[in-house]
Amino acid sequence: QVDLWQPSSPFHIVEGTVTDVRVPQNTSRSLLPYLQQANIQYTILIPDLQKAIENQTGLRSYRSRRSLSGYNYEIYHSLEEIQGWMHHLNKTHSDLVHMFSVGKSYEGRPLFVLKVGKRSRPYKKAVWIDCGIHAREWIGPAFCQWFVKEALQTYQTDPAMRKMLTQLYFYVMPVFNVDGYHFSWTNDRFWRKTRSKNTRFRCHGVDANRNWKVKWCDEGASFHPCDDTYCGPFPESEPEVKAVAHFLRKHRKQIKAYLSFHAYAQMLLYPYSYKYATIPNFSCVESAAYNAVNALQSAYGIRYRYGPASSTLYVSSGSSMDWAYKNGIPYAFAFELRDTGHFGFLLPETLIKPTCTETMLAVKNITLHLLKKCH
Repeated sequence: QVDLWQPSSPFHIVEGTVTDVRVPQNTSRSLLPYLQQANIQYTILIPDLQKAIENQTGLRSYRSRRSLSGYNYEIYHSLEEIQGWMHHLNKTHSDLVHMFSVGKSYEGRPLFVLKVGKRSRPYKKAVWIDCGIHAREWIGPAFCQWFVKEALQTYQTDPAMRKMLTQLYFYVMPVFNVDGYHFSWTNDRFWRKTRSKNTRFRCHGVDANRNWKVKWCDEGASFHPCDDTYCGPFPESEPEVKAVAHFLRKHRKQIKAYLSFHAYAQMLLYPYSYKYATIPNFSCVESAAYNAVNALQSAYGIRYRYGPASSTLYVSSGSSMDWAYKNGIPYAFAFELRDTGHFGFLLPETLIKPTCTETMLAVKNITLHLLKKCH
């Protein structure tokens, strides 16, 4: 009866766990006395969620029609706007950007990816970046767009960026879960899953970050189609997951890093997610994470926790990060961007710029670490 924001599944709630929940107005009247009786401490973070939602997207209509050269990276954009922006960059920056599609979503939308980098040599290593696996985590797609903007704007002036774009390709997928993201704009701001239909149950969608073929539907995932962490009827049942997995498999020799952007928790996570065990190249990955978190903190003093996902966040099976790592991509990371729950999924647009600025430092740090070859 409540929407769990943090953690994503009731399996992870044990005594002492701080939990963020969204409750309907009428439920809160019965829930709060219950919490008091049970002696469970609580804080109301957002008293009127509807108002908070309206504040976030209410002013939309007049400002998104600006020409693309004046594209505003400090507001959230609808799927149509993001795809229009991708088409525009493909036309205007053809020297550094190539747009292609890896497949189609359940509802038939193209799954667009931008290949960013200088065509400087026939074979180049690559970094994969995806955002928006979970629909309601809007700061993710905002960061993916910011990353591309920074790459194009600073390529001439910043030697580090020039080095990155000369020596590597970046495959950037601003919205992984296109159907869900669109739905979070039109119907339910807090939708998380894909939009595939389940015939037996009336519930839609699968958690696209529990649908990968790595310890599929084990701990931290649910077999029930109505749950937020539903793993799907079988691994890669979701066309979005299947398409990206196929692309990554095909380019596994080229792709050296996999970066996935989520919200919220302020963490930098690496494998494993599905078990408490140390990865073989732990020291390389650990030092990359340590340096990235320090670089991020240098901007605004925001501290990120970092470590293996299982012990830092919680155990979850079937995640894209574990899958990427298991399929030969040595550096696999998942970022949980701002904040730690004060705004949760409704991170205000005023925080897009600082969040993306600090995250950019971490991503550049990881990328340059990658080029240095850690042994």
